[in-house]
Amino acid sequence: MENQKSYHMSAEAFRRLGYRLIDWIADYQERADEYPVLSQSQPGAIRAKLPPHPPQQGEDLQRIFADLESIILPGITHWQSPNFFAYFPANTSGPAILGELLSAGLGVQGMLWATSPACTELETHVMDWMVEALGLPQQFNSRGQGGGVIQDSASSAAVCAIIAARERINQLHSNEAGCDGQLTAYASTQAHSSIEKGVKIAGIGRNNLRLIEVDVNHAVIPEALEHAIQADIAAGKKPFFVSATIGTTASNGMDPLPQIGAIAQKYGLWFHVDGAMSGVAAICQEYRHLQEGLHLADSYCTNPHKWMFTNFDCDCFFVADRKALIQSLSILPEYLRNKATESGAVIDYRDWQVSLGRRFRALKLWMVLRHYGIEGLQYHIRRHIQLAQEFAAWVRADQNFELAAPAPLNLVCFRHRGGDEINQAIMDRINQSGKMYFSHTKLHDRFTLRLCIAQTRTERQHVENAWQLIKHTATQLSGKA
Repeated sequence: MENQKSYHMSAEAFRRLGYRLIDWIADYQERADEYPVLSQSQPGAIRAKLPPHPPQQGEDLQRIFADLESIILPGITHWQSPNFFAYFPANTSGPAILGELLSAGLGVQGMLWATSPACTELETHVMDWMVEALGLPQQFNSRGQGGGVIQDSASSAAVCAIIAARERINQLHSNEAGCDGQLTAYASTQAHSSIEKGVKIAGIGRNNLRLIEVDVNHAVIPEALEHAIQADIAAGKKPFFVSATIGTTASNGMDPLPQIGAIAQKYGLWFHVDGAMSGVAAICQEYRHLQEGLHLADSYCTNPHKWMFTNFDCDCFFVADRKALIQSLSILPEYLRNKATESGAVIDYRDWQVSLGRRFRALKLWMVLRHYGIEGLQYHIRRHIQLAQEFAAWVRADQNFELAAPAPLNLVCFRHRGGDEINQAIMDRINQSGKMYFSHTKLHDRFTLRLCIAQTRTERQHVENAWQLIKHTATQLSGKA
């Protein structure tokens, strides 16, 4: 038995292959713009190259690396390309990757304070740093009644907020007896789809979500919100939750937080604010006016994994009253009981999320904050916004194109004046070329192009090239000289 093969990777092999993988990642980041941004792979093509059965014996890592190059890379849409302008970004950076590697190496399961005190306490501290860095209201600081937790996404944050709101208004009764179909929730027609998914998961029901109309700038109309709440009260319903957005996905629309917050307080609704990407802009003082009224919120989230160079997944979710969140999500079976929890002196983040288990996510955010500092983050956020404003100016000056929505930050919504068909054709031809990747939405029922400038390595030359490619493609398709 002493000579039996271990099957584990030796420390020496791990070092050798680990160094090689770090080199590969560094090389990839430097050459990411050489690949077609949108994967050119056809459905099923990747699986067709993979063996139909799992290997019976372990394989040499050299072969695995070779398959990474020949099979996996062709099926990658390169989110880390400087020519990626679609959706909202999913950024990464050197310190974030190293933090993720460290988290994986330590292999911490941070469900309780007791299962790794540093995992909990670093997260609490880093979240308080984020309150300061973003100029958030002090109600979200852990030294008071509130605090923050890192969720995997804004979608999970929305689910937790909806459940906490449900249990607050029903005094924890829904957790015991279920929902009775009387609760109603409210969000913009432009709100992220996670709100709709959240009300479904929480048992509220899609029919009890009211989507409130927006104005010409795609922001919620407060009077329409209050009218909907009053109508539901008159019908015997129980309004309990309203969500507002700092920077909607479709158009970067900014909901009026002070008015919505005042309505929420008037009728006793939980007020959740989604600042998934645009909330990060508040690291620059000149953009903090966009979160005016946030002091009225019960919960708030923003995503460093979108625009703060911290790789997915990392959503910062804050609550003004952590007791309301913990009471709605806490279950304590015997096997999790311990003296630290029973003392009441520690945070157990398992009570702040849907799942029990959790990774040491705070490490990568901690490393990003320490590497860049506030100054470095501000530099890149301002640079992205400056480039977007230049792009918007080019659109505004071109007789063949028009802006489709205000561009307060780094998202530009625009379209060719020729109509939906040519806009669709422009996007499809460019994306299929692999030279850049951007996406679309519909605003006022018209096909609209979106260009988001937020990728870690995007520079002015990439934005200029994108605009020239868009114009050239439009000329080809329209037949205009």
